[in-house]
Amino acid sequence: MVIPVKWCGGPGEVYRIDEMGRYLAALRHAVRHVTVVDGSPAGERRRHEEAWGAYARILAPEAWPAAAARATNGKVVGAVTGIRAARHELVVLADDDVRHTPDSLATMIRALADADLVRPVNVYDAWPWQARWDGARSLVNVAIATDWPGTFAVRRSTVLACGGWSAEVLFENLELWRTVQALGGRAVALDGVTVSRRAPTPSMFWSQRVRQAYDDLAQPQRLVVELAILPALGAVARARPRALALVLGAAVAVAHRGRCRVGTDRVPPSVPLWAPVWVLERGVCVWIALGSRLKGGMRYGGRRFRVAAHSAGWLTRRLDPDGQRRRTGPYGRARQDGHARTTHIPAPGESDPCPNPCMDLRPVGTEGPRPHRTHGRLEQVARPVLRPRKERR
Repeated sequence: MVIPVKWCGGPGEVYRIDEMGRYLAALRHAVRHVTVVDGSPAGERRRHEEAWGAYARILAPEAWPAAAARATNGKVVGAVTGIRAARHELVVLADDDVRHTPDSLATMIRALADADLVRPVNVYDAWPWQARWDGARSLVNVAIATDWPGTFAVRRSTVLACGGWSAEVLFENLELWRTVQALGGRAVALDGVTVSRRAPTPSMFWSQRVRQAYDDLAQPQRLVVELAILPALGAVARARPRALALVLGAAVAVAHRGRCRVGTDRVPPSVPLWAPVWVLERGVCVWIALGSRLKGGMRYGGRRFRVAAHSAGWLTRRLDPDGQRRRTGPYGRARQDGHARTTHIPAPGESDPCPNPCMDLRPVGTEGPRPHRTHGRLEQVARPVLRPRKERR
């Protein structure tokens, strides 16, 4: 399991470190190894090593050569560092506020048997006011499309074949998803699998309002709808003020539908009532985000991000510019076999271009490499990178 972390101290840090230590200790019963890629200042990192060293391998983030000069998203750098350091094929990535259980890990691992990337749904494990506000956003997203979680399960060979994913974007989850699909990989949404996450602090919650709206610049259709929220509500309020209540009530109904999809036992019934608040918030913040884009990009974490996420077409051209699937990542050793490309995963005892073994995410009791079918034959350590659907016809 790979967990990127960047903590800078502050009030409550001792409790935060202790709580993470208890979580890492509990993971020993579900996985064999955990890697924490720690981008915290040197002093904080030493504290983390003392507190977590018995439960996890602590690594410093290291930008891969193809991205070192332009890497701005530290979370991407940390995640790719952990994947490069892994010796085994199946990897679960999780933000530092995500709290997996043995069941959620096992479910995601099983789903990777027929997929390259798997995403579940995140649900808060406690519901202060800021969690209810942001939780309403998640429910609306689940009802109409999807909500992007803070955790994924991915095949290491696929990430290496992609050369990682862009560390220059703000919406790193969507970038990972589109990158895997652009390479021809199979990405699967497990909408029925929920994984808990810690509620944000009020200060963190407020810092995310405009940033989350900026993510929608990578989704043009959604962006157009959100830009129309304030003009539409203003028009309704002028023409038929009473109808405004019906419009906002529709937002509650949509959020309630999302609650039913996620599970009524996981979300309090009052959370959908916050949906109108979030709709109004997004109607304001999306215009602020658009203004940030016109000024050169969104400032977040002390850096400026111009691109929310690259389009699927742009990624396809980058990964396969001539349609022959000739490019691979800087750390994948690929071989050409007719029209199939296979990225090599080193067998036990074999030298690895990524010299830091860090994790084995298979559930306890499932030792041994998982065979994969490749053009009618089984291979123990190699799996083909699939070609895009349009090339398989």
